[in-house]
Amino acid sequence: MTVSMRVMSAGDGYKYLLRTVAAGDGDRSLSTPLTRYHAEAGTPPGRWLGSGVAALGHGELTTGAQVSEAQLQLLVGMGRDPITGDPLGRAYPVYSSTADRVADRVAQLDSPLGAVERGRRVAQIKAEEAGRGVAACGGGV
Repeated sequence: MTVSMRVMSAGDGYKYLLRTVAAGDGDRSLSTPLTRYHAEAGTPPGRWLGSGVAALGHGELTTGAQVSEAQLQLLVGMGRDPITGDPLGRAYPVYSSTADRVADRVAQLDSPLGAVERGRRVAQIKAEEAGRGVAACGGGV
């Protein structure tokens, strides 16, 4: 048996599924060799499962129905109801990149600084922001 695992996060994490899920590999007849399984690309399409399905889309979704790309994008990519598009809970937080945080802090430096002092402070800011890394984004503290 071969098993692969990937970290999938809210936001763009659903794109992994879209890149790797085929339109459906189909059922394998017992007369078909197992090599077909290894030769096929992707995995079977996702299906809606669980007791929470009925609460989504005003009951329009049914357990076992195939998940569409648009539904996956709404639910996992945006944290929204896959049918109505209504927000589900709080919106996903948006974090600034390290480069953006550095640029914001550098822009706030006093303009009369000399070139040497300005360079020293910019280097200090870059080091501080690089040190913050993932913890600055709210993960892995």
